[in-house]
Amino acid sequence: MIKPKQPLSPTQAFNRAAALCARSEQSSCDIREKLIKWGLNTSEASQVLEQLKGQGFIDDGRYARAFVKDKFAFNGWGRVKITYQLRQKGIPAELIADGLAAIDEDQYRQRLIELLSAKWRSVNHDNSRAAWASMMRFACSRGFETPLAAECVKQVTRLNAEED
Repeated sequence: MIKPKQPLSPTQAFNRAAALCARSEQSSCDIREKLIKWGLNTSEASQVLEQLKGQGFIDDGRYARAFVKDKFAFNGWGRVKITYQLRQKGIPAELIADGLAAIDEDQYRQRLIELLSAKWRSVNHDNSRAAWASMMRFACSRGFETPLAAECVKQVTRLNAEED
């Protein structure tokens, strides 16, 4: 028989959350959920959260900047998808905008072209309209803006058509 877990005291929850925040960036929304899951009521969770923020363990601006950097560099996500994910985590719009401002425009465009070039190799080129639509869906599903995606798809398909 499995014993139900004992709820943590606010001090124990603070220590556990501080250790978690020391290992990796965490959003205040994620930590609040964990605190409540650990058995704290909402007022205790708010107090612990304020303590964590006061001591610098949690900073949503720092979290947003790290999230943007990681998702762009490692996952190849565009601004639309990153923005959506940060909103889901309860990050304020001004902090999201600050994080997104760190992305260099030339790197952003180059990353999309790299992703599209890799995708182009696996697309069936028999029907140019279907190939173009497939490339656009891919770029938009990665979170890149539609006008930029259209421009880059045109560039990639033109370059590859010249090579053929």
